[in-house]
Amino acid sequence: METVKKDIRALSKEQLQEFFVEMGDKKFRGDQVYEWLWNKGIHSFEDMTNISKTTRSQLEEHFVINHIEVDSIQKSNDGTIKNAVKLHDGLIVESVLIPTSSRTTACVSSQVGCSLDCKFCATARLKRMRNLNPDEIYDQVVAIDKESRLYHNRPLSNIVFMGMGEPLMNYKNVLASIEKITSVEGLGMSPKRIVVSTSGVPKMIRKLADDEVKFNLAVSLHSAIQEKREKIMPFAKQFTLTDLKDSLIYWYEKTNKRITYEYVVWKGINDNDEDIKALIEFCKAAPSKVNLIEYNPIDDGEFQQADNDAIDRYITGLEANRIPVTIRRSRGKDIDAACGQLANKS
Repeated sequence: METVKKDIRALSKEQLQEFFVEMGDKKFRGDQVYEWLWNKGIHSFEDMTNISKTTRSQLEEHFVINHIEVDSIQKSNDGTIKNAVKLHDGLIVESVLIPTSSRTTACVSSQVGCSLDCKFCATARLKRMRNLNPDEIYDQVVAIDKESRLYHNRPLSNIVFMGMGEPLMNYKNVLASIEKITSVEGLGMSPKRIVVSTSGVPKMIRKLADDEVKFNLAVSLHSAIQEKREKIMPFAKQFTLTDLKDSLIYWYEKTNKRITYEYVVWKGINDNDEDIKALIEFCKAAPSKVNLIEYNPIDDGEFQQADNDAIDRYITGLEANRIPVTIRRSRGKDIDAACGQLANKS
């Protein structure tokens, strides 16, 4: 019976060193292989050119590199690029490159499908098949960095965990991927340029604070009124706004990092003065800023973008209370790459 080869990227550097010592080789060989895997991001043992053929054959015999493949690419009129990413088991996730004049941002996925049930989001209609491994998240970033250099002539500058899935429901793997992305032995990116966006899982937000993470936190809020939030995001029955607010106060006390609230305003749902007042009060709990996001329809018409007048009232109210607010225009709408549209239609 054929033995199943282990994915080499599941091994730590120390475990790689041990493997080589056990094979009667030098310990530093583990460092060399580790560098090829993470810093240089190769997908084949044959590409490890400073390692002997015999050693490469040994690696081939014991391990596999379960890398992703960019299955298809779609380009938007605004320069946004969407990748359909094929995983080693044939499942597909999507990731997006979003360019602006000053930076390029990778929007990466953390789950195949999603654990949660937000009604306005196309990804939520796909059942969660599995969590992504750290290397599968890492590979999405490497692929987008290459595209950024190729199409925009500059390296990737920012990463947002706002693709498919709820990152905090894949906590261990998301943090392990960020550790690799920020490590000098990996991509060496600054954690200050990484945002993890959650729908609001209070227990895990507290854990983030306890783990003293250095990246930024965004919360997909959409209503600061409990009953309304439950209608928009049914899972909010379990994770109440009271618990969420307490966890965010705790986050700020521990990290001293301001929270970003992602907020879509919909016609007839959360576009009146009561909603604005509730959001302002919620924002006062801990230093924060609000990103008002343009809504991207997902076909059924239940949710529709609010009128400009409602958006203006939100801006006026927030600014009057000295809460920073920005409007985020959607990118890549024409290729279903905008917020809430990732649904593996490909």
